[in-house]
Amino acid sequence: MPKVVIYTRDWCGYCDAARRLLTSKNVPFEEINLTGKPAEREELVEMAGGQTTVPQIFIGDTHVGGCDDLYALDHAGRLDPLLAD
Repeated sequence: MPKVVIYTRDWCGYCDAARRLLTSKNVPFEEINLTGKPAEREELVEMAGGQTTVPQIFIGDTHVGGCDDLYALDHAGRLDPLLAD
């Protein structure tokens, strides 16, 4: 399974939803909380192609995007294969 990294911040319902989906699939993930870390947040914006919202999710070398993108992949049946690579 490729490494899964999710960038979050405190009090973020979308972050909670993304964590719940990954947890329900028994996917281990590294969470990086950006609350109060403006330098790290700027690095994320660069890595995420200008995306400024959280969560931002990376599976291996693939930038999935945010929570809605993660759920869309799952509903399309494309999340599990991505996790299996």
